[in-house]
Amino acid sequence: MKYRTLGRTGLKVSEVGFGAWAIGGNAHGNSYGPTDDATSIAAVQRAVELGCNFFDTADVYGWGHSEEILGQALEGLRDKVYIATKVGGDFYHGGVRMNFDPAYIAFALDRSLKRLRTDHVDVYQLHNPPVELMGDPATYEVLDALVGEHKIDHYGVSIHEPVEGVLSVGTGKPETLQVPFSIFRQEWIDELFDEARTANVGIIAREPLGNGFLAGKIPPDARFPPGDIRSYWPPPMIAARARFAQELGFLARDGRSLGQSALRFVLAFPDVSTTIPGCKTPAHVEENLSASDVVTLAPEEIARIRAVVR
Repeated sequence: MKYRTLGRTGLKVSEVGFGAWAIGGNAHGNSYGPTDDATSIAAVQRAVELGCNFFDTADVYGWGHSEEILGQALEGLRDKVYIATKVGGDFYHGGVRMNFDPAYIAFALDRSLKRLRTDHVDVYQLHNPPVELMGDPATYEVLDALVGEHKIDHYGVSIHEPVEGVLSVGTGKPETLQVPFSIFRQEWIDELFDEARTANVGIIAREPLGNGFLAGKIPPDARFPPGDIRSYWPPPMIAARARFAQELGFLARDGRSLGQSALRFVLAFPDVSTTIPGCKTPAHVEENLSASDVVTLAPEEIARIRAVVR
């Protein structure tokens, strides 16, 4: 495993981390299908064995269940890893609604700490807040206060669009940005990375496998079980993503799988500090973390990928 510096946090994080969305399970939907808790715990612990030290979750994943699994799996290993979680999806008051009230953020953090079995979070992230909050310095005052209380060490924002990142960086406050960067979504390269680099903001690349499609194992006629976010996608969208992945088959060579190639594409950009593919099993962990060791993409391969996407 290779390590990179997470922006101005100074944290040395594994360039391939562990995305813990899926291990929250699908009891409340908005996930990636059924899970087995014992298998999830084994996956987390296998990741630590292989050198992964960055684990990213959110309180809303499984309505706290992902955090509970991480807390259990990492007990006794806390000093070897960095934990990042997110706040903003309020599931405590019936259903789920967005809530970035300062009092709520402090309340939710205390619950997250209990589930994670820790006294602090290394990186606390606002979870896709409304755009009007991102460029307002007052949004981050509660996070500064939580740093002062030693409940969080660093903070950032999870976003959907480059303009949101530009607004956040412009306040001079967040130390990290989490973005959905993959072969499918490359707009960050031209629309955000320069600003993040100038401000020394660490980039956490989520969904690097394009919701699983860039592993190249999902057929065009695939259908997904209830609770899986992809079960709501129209069949033409599923088919298009699956066929596009097939067009990238030229990347699977030199002992490098298509999925590992997709991770290497994201890691080809030094602005990315870590990428967090989702993992549900030890086999997923071994496949994904091995991307740190496989043959890197040649410049002509990166150029060809960008041409295919255009």
